[in-house]
Amino acid sequence: MSLKLKANKLGKKEHIHKSIIEACKKGKDKARYELYQLYSKAMFNVCYRMMNNREEAEDMLQEAFTQAFMKLDSFRYESNFGAWLKRIVVNTCINAINKKKVELTYCEEIYHHQLPEEKDETEVQFTVANVTKAMEELPKGGRMVFSLYLLEGYDHVEIAQIMGITESTSKSQFMRAKRRIIEILNEQKTGYYEN
Repeated sequence: MSLKLKANKLGKKEHIHKSIIEACKKGKDKARYELYQLYSKAMFNVCYRMMNNREEAEDMLQEAFTQAFMKLDSFRYESNFGAWLKRIVVNTCINAINKKKVELTYCEEIYHHQLPEEKDETEVQFTVANVTKAMEELPKGGRMVFSLYLLEGYDHVEIAQIMGITESTSKSQFMRAKRRIIEILNEQKTGYYEN
């Protein structure tokens, strides 16, 4: 397959919803509803992972879509629509958390727990469901960094810019959150964790 043909195929895939987006730009409510239906579930998951609360996640989702529809004229198809929208969703959640003046809390400061020295022969099960459930136990700062890095695909430079922290703080928050997730999963497996 030629490089030009590959580029054309990629271009078509990237802008698969262009007609819907253009109709939204013209103020068509049916198109807005259709665009919302296409992206709301994935964006809700992003909101939920960041807010750790269903009601707040729903509020953030509505706020983010409102902002996206207001800014839709600025979308120029230079990236795919999902990435553009996710950036708005992430920023909406970050702004809401910052308004609450949440301080980043290090995992070690809130929870000191020594695991038993003996190792259990069964390994911890790292499933999406287990990790997602364990994330609920993380402090907001660590949970947000963990989610942005591991689940949303942002690098530490981007996370630092989004959250207004240093790159090294982002890295250390991620490492602490990762260690804490492993501890939580080990505690659940061995029965030392009481929910």
